[in-house]
Amino acid sequence: MTLFLLFLGAFLLGSIPIGFLAARAKGIDIRTVGSGNIGATNVSRALGNKAGYAVFVLDMLKGLIPGLVARQLITEPIGGLPPQLYWFLVGIAAFFGHMFCPWLGFKGGKGIATGLGALIAAAPLLALACFGVFFLFMIFTMMVSLSSLAAAVVLPIFGYLLPGEPRELVPIYICLSLLVFYKHRENIKRIRAGTEPKFQFKKKPQEQEA
Repeated sequence: MTLFLLFLGAFLLGSIPIGFLAARAKGIDIRTVGSGNIGATNVSRALGNKAGYAVFVLDMLKGLIPGLVARQLITEPIGGLPPQLYWFLVGIAAFFGHMFCPWLGFKGGKGIATGLGALIAAAPLLALACFGVFFLFMIFTMMVSLSSLAAAVVLPIFGYLLPGEPRELVPIYICLSLLVFYKHRENIKRIRAGTEPKFQFKKKPQEQEA
């Protein structure tokens, strides 16, 4: 029952559409701006970078907090599987709540920030390694989408290679990486066509593309 409640609570927390609510408070339907995504990058387009950064942090906390709660409550293996697997799965329940928001017709963001939060809670070293790849790609390409895809690619690789990481999580990492690629399919088309916009840290609202 405890595990079920953790999953349910995480999903409901993850389903809070922070980007949508932030834009709505300003009289903007974020789903009609830019890519129509409710995530931080698109919020930056509508409300400016400061709002985008705030949404990113809050979306990340949606995955981090449930994972940390699970970490406190689940300290022993369950069904022969390590506690770390359950810490991550609870955080990923928030990831799915964000990605398939029931309050917005089961449409939502791409889950990068929320997934990062879940990963920080369960495997901080792995999260740091993946964020490092994201950061490097951002420096050289200034494309949030491409940087996110690069981090998704290395997630299962680092999850397998880093010492101390449970191998049981690798298949889950692979599935999540594939889902991230699916959610970024339109971005991938634009990257291949050379039309994917680049993020600019000092852009004003309505000037950025994502």
